Amino acid sequence: MKNFVFISPNFPTNYWKFCRELKNDGLRVLGIGDQPYDELAYELKDSLDEYYKVDTLEDYDQVYRAVAFFISKYGRIDWLESNNEYWLERDAMLRTDFHILSGWQTGDLDRIKYKSGMKPYYQQAGIRTARYHIVDDEKGCMAFIRDVGFPVIVKPDNGVGASHTYKLDSPEELAAFLQEKDPDTRFIMEEFITAEVNSYDAIIDSNGEPLFETGNVTPHSIMDIVNNADNALYYIVRDLPDDVREAGRKTVKSFGVKSRFVHFEFFRLTKDQPMGKKGDVVALEVNMRPCGGFSPDMMNFAHSTDVYKIWADMIAFDRSDKPQGPHFYCAFMGRRDGKPFYLSNDILAIKYAKQLRMMERMPDALADAMGNQMYIAVFPDEKELKAFYRDALRLRK
Repeated sequence: MKNFVFISPNFPTNYWKFCRELKNDGLRVLGIGDQPYDELAYELKDSLDEYYKVDTLEDYDQVYRAVAFFISKYGRIDWLESNNEYWLERDAMLRTDFHILSGWQTGDLDRIKYKSGMKPYYQQAGIRTARYHIVDDEKGCMAFIRDVGFPVIVKPDNGVGASHTYKLDSPEELAAFLQEKDPDTRFIMEEFITAEVNSYDAIIDSNGEPLFETGNVTPHSIMDIVNNADNALYYIVRDLPDDVREAGRKTVKSFGVKSRFVHFEFFRLTKDQPMGKKGDVVALEVNMRPCGGFSPDMMNFAHSTDVYKIWADMIAFDRSDKPQGPHFYCAFMGRRDGKPFYLSNDILAIKYAKQLRMMERMPDALADAMGNQMYIAVFPDEKELKAFYRDALRLRK
């Protein structure tokens, strides 16, 4: 029996479904987390063969000892994953220390975690990237800005989501950023691109071939959602555009992705600019894990399938026969507390009762990027999708 260690199986709250399908496929599923066992959801408890509680997952020694305990009890660990951006480096360290070869090692981190390290692999695939500069001093930054012009984007070179990401519009804003930034954090500065985010989401087998493919569109900047406490919206596409599919597959090959669920983000330019023509697809960043939050469930709703099952089949058998049914657009709407919405949560839920698939409060840890009250709904075409967003975002005058 293969042993699978799942790091933080209790968060996000839907990740117990990965564990369930692993167990259904005959793997021994061993969880490590910081939530007391008695507080775990029943579904998660039922999906784990054993759970090891640590005081905090931030303490590497505790997590290391947990893995060592499982090895002493069950033998060699075949897989170790969290499927969570926050723990990707920790996962790689554990794999390297315990010689678990079925995933990224510490030597791979530069190209999969550092935004500057990703760029050569995009370029190797023939995909354009934004010009960039590693933030140093005002003189160095202004030399770069003279080439690309204001505004520019600054963000941690190794960062999660849109935290500490800023748009700088003037020398004064640059000076203030340099004065206030964390001196221990390495920042990257990039030329500003006017675009919407289009993603390539896929489950990749051990040969680098896709078992499942889809994508999403984020019309609004995640940076603005976080920094301006705005509402959040994105949707899973009904059918993946050919140019995003091509860029995604090239990126898989260039980065050497094998046996993973991935979320690659691209810019689709919304106007002509130095980067390219309106409609062109250019690189943003790779994420070597599933799209966050409830996105796996949205993929299921959009494609009438089960990505938890497909992913577990990939782990267990390196293939999956899970079929897809009718395709839809699947919309996410994350409304921010305190805004005077024209339709209350209850009225919106009643109006779209037939289309809604989920409606619940977002965990505090995800609320900054995804809003406080979320709705997930399916629609057969873009016209109905856009009507839902208009209703959900309309404010009282």
